[in-house]
Amino acid sequence: MTAPFTVRHDPPSGVAVVTMSGTAAGNAMGAGVWSDLPGLVTSLDADPSVRAVVLRGAGDCFSVGLDLRWYLVHYQRMRRAGEGHPAFRARLLDEALGMQDALVAITRSRLPFVAAVHGACVGAALELAAACDIRVASADAYFSLREVRIGVIADLGALQRLPRLIGAGATRELALTGRDVPATEAHALGLVTRVRDSAPDLFDHAVGVAALIAANPPQVVAGIKAVCEHTQDLPVAAGMRHTAVWNSAFLPSPELTGLLAGVLRPSNTLDAPGAPDDGAAPDDG
Repeated sequence: MTAPFTVRHDPPSGVAVVTMSGTAAGNAMGAGVWSDLPGLVTSLDADPSVRAVVLRGAGDCFSVGLDLRWYLVHYQRMRRAGEGHPAFRARLLDEALGMQDALVAITRSRLPFVAAVHGACVGAALELAAACDIRVASADAYFSLREVRIGVIADLGALQRLPRLIGAGATRELALTGRDVPATEAHALGLVTRVRDSAPDLFDHAVGVAALIAANPPQVVAGIKAVCEHTQDLPVAAGMRHTAVWNSAFLPSPELTGLLAGVLRPSNTLDAPGAPDDGAAPDDG
């Protein structure tokens, strides 16, 4: 059986590219995806040579979402074994919580994840992308929370994460209608930060963004992610204090003096060579 994920790591740049092939056509997300993802994130976290991750789909799309053929059979087996019994509902709850935990592994990781979305990004795939730190897309990408069409409430974090990205009103519209959102609209909403003309351009851009991140001090990058995750629901004053406490604990380091001195040199520029440009985005103007 083919592994649902493959990893290509470039140690000099610090970037790991994770390609999801899933468990069925369209990179559908079946049992193997949910069982393998937490361990994959843990292994990347444990490798100090990895400093940023690009997550993409294989073939023609990011992912069509949950592997419905797998889940239907899986659900029917559970139902036959225990319908009407409290244990059946407890098992359903455990299944949902396990899938949630798989995506939480990304938000808890020290590593920034850049989701590079081309083609379909539907249902659980959108929930996966929403758990990443940055999302970029190709012009042919589209996004949809289609759970409503099959009688399910999206329960893997999209209803909690998307309002922080695109606002409560837009999130409710997507969840209640289940409509497809094209890349240009996703960019206008703030769901993605860049739109590139083609998938190859997208993947090059995503790797470029990840390389820029990886070039920064890893403990600071991890700190920014941790502070953003912890303070996003706090009042501004409480969030600012948390950030100050974090810096007080982690800022002093042997590298700090050298970094500050480097910035103050007359020849220094903060524009890293090879930075991905802002062009080739159909909707960037």
